[in-house]
Amino acid sequence: MRLSEGASGKQMGDTPAAVANYLMERLPDSLCFKADVENLVVVFLDCRRRIIGYEIISQGGLDTVFVHAREVFKPAIILSAAAIIIAHNHPSGDPTPSESDIKVMRDMMRAGQLLKIELLDSIILGAEAAERPKPWVSLKELGYLYH
Repeated sequence: MRLSEGASGKQMGDTPAAVANYLMERLPDSLCFKADVENLVVVFLDCRRRIIGYEIISQGGLDTVFVHAREVFKPAIILSAAAIIIAHNHPSGDPTPSESDIKVMRDMMRAGQLLKIELLDSIILGAEAAERPKPWVSLKELGYLYH
């Protein structure tokens, strides 16, 4: 588990851009991150939407990653996180969500509701390209996440 800079220097995780930038700065230097496969990452937030830390929960193949809700929420419970943001990368560079991405996000949202740990967003990290304004997408911004 990788924790943020410290209590006084916690970075805000209140927008998809802030979280995407936070992860894009840190993941390449993480010993566990493998850019050539999908990595599912959970960002943990306190009740003021400040980032407590993040953890790479699971790694998959070129176009899929398997994860269970208990693996996502266990570290959130241990850290007493008020909310989480799920993120994963697409090795192809195209952050367009698949049907599986949407289904996993909705399953995690239901699990979070039971545990009273809010799933704020699901972010897919890709690569910069001329046809996209940003190298990531937010499922919340796309309208797939609702409360």
